[in-house]
Amino acid sequence: MLRKLFSFHGGVKPAPHKDQSTLAPIASVPLPERLVIPLHQSVGGHPRPLVQPGERVFKGQRIGGADGSLSSAVHASTSGLVRDIVPAVMPHTSGLTTLSVVIEPDGEDRWGELDRVNFRSTPPDELRDFLRDAGIVGLGGAVFPSHLKLKPGKEGSLQTLVINGAECEPFITCDDMLMRERAGDMLKGIIAMRHMLQAREVLIGIEDNKPQAIAAVQSAIAASGETGIEAVAIPTRYPAGGAKQLIRVLTGIEVPHGRRSTDFGVQCFNVGTAYSIFEALERGRPLISRIVTVAGNVDAPRNYEVLIGTPMDHVVRLAGARAGTDRYIMGGPMMGARMPAFDVPVVKATNCILVGSPALFPPPPPEMPCIRCGECAKACPADLAPFEMYWHSRAKNFGKAQEYHLFDCIECGCCSFVCPSHIPLVDYFRFSKSEIWAREREKEAADTARDRFEFKNFRQEREKQEKAEKLAAKAAATREKVGADGSAAAASSSTAPAKPSGDDAKRALIEAAMEKARQQKAQIQPKNTDAANPAVQAEIAAIEARRQVSATNPTDAPPDGPPSSGA
Repeated sequence: MLRKLFSFHGGVKPAPHKDQSTLAPIASVPLPERLVIPLHQSVGGHPRPLVQPGERVFKGQRIGGADGSLSSAVHASTSGLVRDIVPAVMPHTSGLTTLSVVIEPDGEDRWGELDRVNFRSTPPDELRDFLRDAGIVGLGGAVFPSHLKLKPGKEGSLQTLVINGAECEPFITCDDMLMRERAGDMLKGIIAMRHMLQAREVLIGIEDNKPQAIAAVQSAIAASGETGIEAVAIPTRYPAGGAKQLIRVLTGIEVPHGRRSTDFGVQCFNVGTAYSIFEALERGRPLISRIVTVAGNVDAPRNYEVLIGTPMDHVVRLAGARAGTDRYIMGGPMMGARMPAFDVPVVKATNCILVGSPALFPPPPPEMPCIRCGECAKACPADLAPFEMYWHSRAKNFGKAQEYHLFDCIECGCCSFVCPSHIPLVDYFRFSKSEIWAREREKEAADTARDRFEFKNFRQEREKQEKAEKLAAKAAATREKVGADGSAAAASSSTAPAKPSGDDAKRALIEAAMEKARQQKAQIQPKNTDAANPAVQAEIAAIEARRQVSATNPTDAPPDGPPSSGA
């Protein structure tokens, strides 16, 4: 029985360029002289380093611990010596650096202790924690931590688990070769995912230009004896491999912006992710390698099993880079990113190293004014109005660009591909998004600063008020005490002797204060005269006696100044 398929809006059909890289089986890559393994390779927090320079590590040993739930661990790709933990250039157009662990392989490629898990007898939460610590992330390009997507949602189960084997972008064939050669193991990973999500059915979407992969997956399903799993051939049209587009084609469900597919009972994973889950659960191997397509300006395009952290130029040399190579692109020609250097490392997001040259990718024609032909809107798979978004992005009217649903754009490049004016529309959209994000961050920082300032003022006012209240309470208590003392004095005034005059009272207060000062002075009087001879002590005693007399009777003190010399 043929399954009913649906269509999505727009899309294009670029030249595939896939045949040459599928002529030979997946090959292994020799160990490089050093591996540079970035600690941050997925969406979410930055894993914290768990090793130190000079430490020896085993293959598969965890070297970066997950930082919170939205993060994933990182592991040593081979055994060797940790040479350094330093910022290194990451595989991104920006050329920025990220903290990385530099490992010098020892050539033994020796595994550490591996933990296997029986997914059928292990609670789902423990399975998800295990996959987090195994570093499993989405290998379709988004590199989202898989353990978070393996939650069935509020209902506790899913209707449909969609497995993405479309691989629609030109030149890339790593998923195609994985399905051809490792369909059985991939299917075991899918069965484990189905168990965790409690999905009623599994649909594996594969573009119909991959007949060998379709046949291999269907054979694996038949051999497994599992029911409710189906490999579905879908029409070849870019970007059918987009998650929302594939869900639409297979199920007819349209997932709107701001909503999750799990809200509609559907979840989508890449075939490479399913295989890495099998490797982690059945063999205890964390995600330390992946299949990478090397294509473009090379003699022998091919797919390789590449250790994470391997320099890209080390892999490209195996395929034989041709003269004229001037760039590496990570990904395909539609959505790929140009690398800042040839020796940046392969990471979990690296599905293809596209070797470029001026002959293969000539400079684009000069940008011309938009003629509002509407071709970009016809090709947009998200059913947007790219020409409107372009005008407002160019004018830096970011609010208006958002009104045209700027953030619904998946940056697939279909609009730029069909534009007769050769406008790099996606570049404008990326610029607008980055500006909006920057302004949002500035606004959040300003709001935080304002909140802190207002709270500081509130705290100071509160402390001032509390202090005033304490002083008022103390004054009230003093007044009550004085009032009580006054009442007692008034009651006994008839029998008490007459009070001294005001001058006598003041004099008494002064004498009391002076006596208190003398006592304090006596307490701090230096004691360094105890060891003096009797004559000196007698002289000191006489001086102190004169000082006491002078203090008690100032009128007897000698006049100021030296004594006179005459009679």
